[in-house]
Amino acid sequence: MTTEALALIVFLPLLAAAGAVVLPTAWLGLSIRVGLMPLPLLLLIPTLEVLENGAYRIALAGHSAPLGIAWQLDPLSLLMLWLNVGMTLLISLHANCSFRPGQPHAHRFWPLWLLLFAGMNALLLSADLFNIYVTLELVTLTAIGLIALEGKPPALRAAMRYLLLALLASLLYLLGVGLIYGQTGVLDLYLLAERLAPGWLSVTAIALMIVGLLIKAAIFPLHAWLPAAHGNAPGPVSAILSAMVVKVSIYLIWRLWFWGVPEWDLDRAALLLGVLGGMAIVYGSLAALVQQRLKLIIAYSTVAQLGYLLLLFPLASTLAFQAASYHLLSHGMAKAAMFLAAANILRSLGTDRLRHLAGIDQRLPLDVFALALGGVSIMGLPPSGGFLAKWLFLEAAWSARAWSWLILIALGGLLAAAYLFRVLAVVCLHPRRRGNHRHLKRTPDTASLAAMLLAVGAIIAGFTSAPILDLVEAGLPPGLPR
Repeated sequence: MTTEALALIVFLPLLAAAGAVVLPTAWLGLSIRVGLMPLPLLLLIPTLEVLENGAYRIALAGHSAPLGIAWQLDPLSLLMLWLNVGMTLLISLHANCSFRPGQPHAHRFWPLWLLLFAGMNALLLSADLFNIYVTLELVTLTAIGLIALEGKPPALRAAMRYLLLALLASLLYLLGVGLIYGQTGVLDLYLLAERLAPGWLSVTAIALMIVGLLIKAAIFPLHAWLPAAHGNAPGPVSAILSAMVVKVSIYLIWRLWFWGVPEWDLDRAALLLGVLGGMAIVYGSLAALVQQRLKLIIAYSTVAQLGYLLLLFPLASTLAFQAASYHLLSHGMAKAAMFLAAANILRSLGTDRLRHLAGIDQRLPLDVFALALGGVSIMGLPPSGGFLAKWLFLEAAWSARAWSWLILIALGGLLAAAYLFRVLAVVCLHPRRRGNHRHLKRTPDTASLAAMLLAVGAIIAGFTSAPILDLVEAGLPPGLPR
């Protein structure tokens, strides 16, 4: 039963995407519902399996590794699957307002959207390095198509930049996979620990794969594609890019590092990744502080917040792993909420430039409130999920006596407060200085509701941490200090 449920989680949205292409337009709504709505119920079955047994492994077509391709579901991939399913469903609620069947671009949006969803589900389950490459390419190419969907020149330029850098990243990753296969004869991620010994060739292979994944994750200074892509994509696409697409590459680095080569001496490399994370936090925050467009502020905030996920490597402990996992979860909900709220403001005003947003809180209170709630979690203010994640990071740094990382984490919160309070100060200006919003377009209620639900979820995450942290702890990688 668990095998069938996991297969449907991947293939149901894939078949729905095909149906959205070949079936008449009148059937598009049915294809969307079939591809999305059953998945939370289907995911309950493997969830119970993982809670009971810790992990579940499937040999596709009955051929086990090293010859066959395997899927593996464990606590970390289960958490990521739930995040992906939840994010996609809520963002789809918002997307239905802009891409309702029959509206312009809807017939192109929904097949790509369902393909992206299926690709991420398959990637999170994959235990085979080449299969990961295939699913990663599916995710990347569909994301590029969604960015360029409306055909506006800035979006097309952003999509082309993303495409070129993504192709470079894919070549690096695939070259690393080829070197590993030539040396070990296996592609199973969880067999690498037994077969791959440290040496110049194997180190080069792992380094190539990690650099490729860092480009796809838009980690500073390899982030050149992200701000323009997130800033010019349709609102739902910006939300899923920030909430999930860039994070699955970091998730793969975690897998490769902590499960693929857990016995290697990687202290210097861990420090380098931590430094890159620290630079991302500072640079992304300062860049967000000087932007004049709301979506670009949120996009550069993503560059900064992704940096925290790299602090796991130098801090490497149970607390750090819980912190990074919870940050991934809370940031996904908060940033998706902020992008959807920004999209609603842009749709209503026709612009997201800060100088035109003065007093918008009176006309779009729900969207501004969702933006503010998401910002509370990004800043790390209690009682949000972002506060809990940053508190765990501080605890991990304190326990390791890593004072420089502790200072950096605190500084990141202050910088986030600076650029987010700058936005809130503009939208909540004194009435005498409010902007002229007479020609404001009405935002659909479901679009505002989707943003608000995600923002509230980011706050509620601060109160419901115990089962999630227990799940993360149950799936800790081997050899991680407790």
